[in-house]
Amino acid sequence: MAQKDIVREARHFVKHVIPVAVKPLHSLWHEVLGFFFLAFAGIGAFKVWRNAATLGPMRLAILILFIVVMAGYGVSSFLKARKISRS
Repeated sequence: MAQKDIVREARHFVKHVIPVAVKPLHSLWHEVLGFFFLAFAGIGAFKVWRNAATLGPMRLAILILFIVVMAGYGVSSFLKARKISRS
């Protein structure tokens, strides 16, 4: 009987502790992803800034699309991390 009580208490402990421990890690994961996406967007923007005159129109369009997509994912990752931490 004592072993069943220990198992039940262990389940109860895990059920309440794991979500509290995972929530900050989930938020941190989204913040790290957001940083990397914004860093990639910044690298692309720097490349466009330095070489805009020498880039062809197609390459310039592709780089601008890359910057917009990476920045969008970066901002959305930070917003998702904020939403997770507030819930």
